[in-house]
Amino acid sequence: MDKAFRQNTKIIYLLEGLLFSYIITAFVLLLLSFLMLKLDLSGAVISGGIHFAYILSAFIGGFFIGKKVEQKKFLWGMVMGVFYFIILMLVSLLMNRVTPLPLGSLFTVFVISSLSGMLGGMLS
Repeated sequence: MDKAFRQNTKIIYLLEGLLFSYIITAFVLLLLSFLMLKLDLSGAVISGGIHFAYILSAFIGGFFIGKKVEQKKFLWGMVMGVFYFIILMLVSLLMNRVTPLPLGSLFTVFVISSLSGMLGGMLS
């Protein structure tokens, strides 16, 4: 029973970390949209800002869960980044009803979010 309780607690930490990550994402994207409104930003700057939101959010989520769990922090951080990516793509698919990104870019975002989460877990 104790092991099952600890596993459930880790899942709760994962969900909390995901919620925290998406709050960070919303804040960064809101800031980026404000900057787009006030400044004439190029497509490269906007794309970089979106990637920055992914990296920062997954890193902070990985750092959060790494602080909460006792062992295998890097693995839990990577799981955090993978779930961040999966939810991000599912929401994007539901909103657009088409593939959100080309396959190469999709893989890049997957790698960015999973490695950022893992780094956050490692540094926690």
